[in-house]
Amino acid sequence: MSKHNSNTKQIIVLGGGFAGLWAAKEFSKKDGYQITVIDRNNYHLFQPLLYQVASAGLEPEQISYPLRGTFRKMPNVKFRMAEITGLDLDNKTLHSDVGPIQYDGLIIALGSVTSYFGVPGASEFAFSLKNAEEAIDIRNHILSCFEYAQYEPDPKVREELLTFVIVGGGPTGVEYVGALSELVNNSLHRDFKGLHHEDVRIMLVEGEDGPLNGYPEKLRNYANKRLENLNVRGLYKQHVVQVEADKVTLKNGDEISTRTVLWTAGIRGNRVAENMGVPLGHANRIITTPTLQLEDHPEVFVAGDIALPMDGDKPVTGPTVAPNAIQQGALAAKNLQDHFEGKELKPFIYFDKGSLATIGRSSAVVHLGKFQFTGFFAWITWLVVHLLYLIGFRNRTIVFINWAFEYFLFERGVRLIMPKAKDTIPHGKADEYSTEGTEGTALNKRSVKEE
Repeated sequence: MSKHNSNTKQIIVLGGGFAGLWAAKEFSKKDGYQITVIDRNNYHLFQPLLYQVASAGLEPEQISYPLRGTFRKMPNVKFRMAEITGLDLDNKTLHSDVGPIQYDGLIIALGSVTSYFGVPGASEFAFSLKNAEEAIDIRNHILSCFEYAQYEPDPKVREELLTFVIVGGGPTGVEYVGALSELVNNSLHRDFKGLHHEDVRIMLVEGEDGPLNGYPEKLRNYANKRLENLNVRGLYKQHVVQVEADKVTLKNGDEISTRTVLWTAGIRGNRVAENMGVPLGHANRIITTPTLQLEDHPEVFVAGDIALPMDGDKPVTGPTVAPNAIQQGALAAKNLQDHFEGKELKPFIYFDKGSLATIGRSSAVVHLGKFQFTGFFAWITWLVVHLLYLIGFRNRTIVFINWAFEYFLFERGVRLIMPKAKDTIPHGKADEYSTEGTEGTALNKRSVKEE
């Protein structure tokens, strides 16, 4: 164990995501610091694979790892489970549900929540996909839709139950519609003998002229064609203007009857930032200097999705993806050390390691510098990269086995409806459905807490 004295700096890292984790790792290499990572959950969640939990491919524990286990071999790093409620910058004190916590240096890496852009009904009736609980809710809901549709006599209600609208054509939306299409066309097609391919509608709503905006045109065209082959209907250059319990309204006036809307169209900084007395910019993100510091409080750094580093009027952040959060977390820790040691700090410059997205079985797009490739080799690249970033040998092994099982047997192994007390049936009144034989399953309208 490291010995600490009065000169030991107390460093608090808020958030156990990619930015917080890499910040703690960077500090663990240096003596003279006691690091405490604070998160309301006691585990690190690998969000890039969260959509596979929502599509019955993986379980949450297979893409999560205990934070205490992560820090076990880092003598100067400890974990504390708490929820932050505010920040007193002048007195260097955090307010939390476990009382005040003082610090010498602070790294804020609290991540992001879903942004609904003020669309009426979206926060109430649309699912978001930002944590394990939400992923399980989506899985329960999708499978419940098929269970109820199997015996639904009303054609209109049946159509609503079997129509799935995903809002947002970025990597998360594209990967989820690909996974959902394969779940429907393989496992569920065999499970529900009374349902047919043509009964199910999967729609991707995107404001741009195609999926994966920002990717090279070659890759976007491939993704669009691949989605068409998966029977995903792309509604491009369209915007959702209202979400209701049983329909979605588009800007052009079209209405889509559905009980399922998944919102992947945008993010905003964690709402806790509003109670911290820090400068906020676009999408509720915390404004920092190019070195990731608060301008008036140089001992406070910000990293990850919640950070908005500015060089004058120009943002200098990268995309809201894991590599960007990792790079910011590591730099924030290094710069905080240099701040205490009186050294020159480095500005954040995002190093683009490439972009990749999978689009169903044996298909992906990869952009690495000058190289662009698609298809099976791109899919293998995607698999390898995600396995390497996944924390824990056991997790990597189990995920690999699950992927192999799914690949060779065309089967999703987690087709289980396991609702919690507040879980619900698809949007609508509970009395529309029979509760016979559903002991232990809540049949109430889904309650959604607005983020």
